[in-house]
Amino acid sequence: MLLSIVIPCFNMEHYLPECLDSLLHQNLEFSEYEIIVVNDESKDATLEIAKGYAEKYPNISVIDKKNAGVGAARNSGFDAARGKYIYFLDPDDYIAENSLALLLNLMEGNNLDILTFNSRSVVTKRYPKSANIEDGAGELKIRDGISYIANKKHHNEIWWFIINREFMIATGIRFIEGRWMEDAILTSELFCVAERMAHVDLDIHRYRILPTSAMRNKSPEHYNKVIYDNANAAHVYDGLIKSIPKDHEDAAACIKRLKTRQQSFVFFLMVRLMKSDISIKKIPEMLKGFEKIDAYPLKKFLGEDYHGMAYSFLVFIFNRKPLINPFIRIFRTFYTFVK
Repeated sequence: MLLSIVIPCFNMEHYLPECLDSLLHQNLEFSEYEIIVVNDESKDATLEIAKGYAEKYPNISVIDKKNAGVGAARNSGFDAARGKYIYFLDPDDYIAENSLALLLNLMEGNNLDILTFNSRSVVTKRYPKSANIEDGAGELKIRDGISYIANKKHHNEIWWFIINREFMIATGIRFIEGRWMEDAILTSELFCVAERMAHVDLDIHRYRILPTSAMRNKSPEHYNKVIYDNANAAHVYDGLIKSIPKDHEDAAACIKRLKTRQQSFVFFLMVRLMKSDISIKKIPEMLKGFEKIDAYPLKKFLGEDYHGMAYSFLVFIFNRKPLINPFIRIFRTFYTFVK
C-alpha cells in the first residue's frame, strides 16, 4: 500500500463528507491507499457518517476512541497506518481531485522523506480542482530539511506535506498529546532531521476558514490553555534550535528562521493575553522564563515572515516591560466595553 491518510475528527458532521469525497475522487486504486478516520468521541453524527463511508468503501476504516485531543488522535491513526507514505488531513479541509497520484510519483521517483505543496484558503466557494496540476511538477529542488527551513518560509500545520512513514518511525517523533501547537512542533522537528525534502508548486490542499474552528474558540478555559501551550512550544523550540549542527552550511539561516518561529509563539501568546482573564501579575514570571531561552525580548520576530505597522507597534510595546501592564489594562477595559 502506498499511502495512508489520517483524519482526526471531533464534531465534524457538516464537513467530513466533503473531505472524504475529495479523497475518493483520486486517480488511485482503492488498494493503493487507505483513509483512517479517528473519531475523538464526537457528540454529533461524525462517527455514524464515518462508519457509513467505511461500509461503502473498502479503503476507509474508522477508529473510535475516548476523547484525548487531536495529537492523540493523530498518533492513533499513525500507529494503525500501513502505507509507505502518510498524510494528515483535517476533516474540515479537503484536497484537489486527482492530485494524489502525482504526489506519490514524486515521492517515489525522488526517494523523498517529505514533499510539501501549496494550500488555498476557502470560505464557501468550492475549488475541487488544482489550478495548475496539468502543468505537472516541473523540476524539484531537493535539499535537506535544515536547508529547506533556511531558504523557504513554511507553515506550522501538518496538512501541507506528505511524509515517508518509515522515515517518521525511524525519527521516533510523534505528536505531543494534550497540547495545542503540537503540529507546529512536529513539523519543525521532522524538517530538521529530513535528509531529502522538496516542494511542488501545486495548490493541492484546501484550508476551510471556519468561525468555529478550535483555534478561534473564545471560551476562557480554552483560550487560556492555548496561551500556556504557546509558552510550552516556545520552550520546546529551545531544544530544537540547540540541536541544529553548527557546521551545516545553512545552520545560521535555519536557526534564524526557527528563532523567528519561537518568538512568534511568544508574540501571539502576548496578543492572546491582552484578551484573556489571566492575571497580569503572572506576566513577569512568564517573560523571565522566555528570557532564559532567548525568546524574549522579541528581537528576532520582525522580518521577512512577520512585518507591518501592527506587528511593529505591538513588538515595541511588548519589548518594554514598564509599558506592558498599563497597555494590557487599557486594552482589556476597552475590549470588555466593546465586546
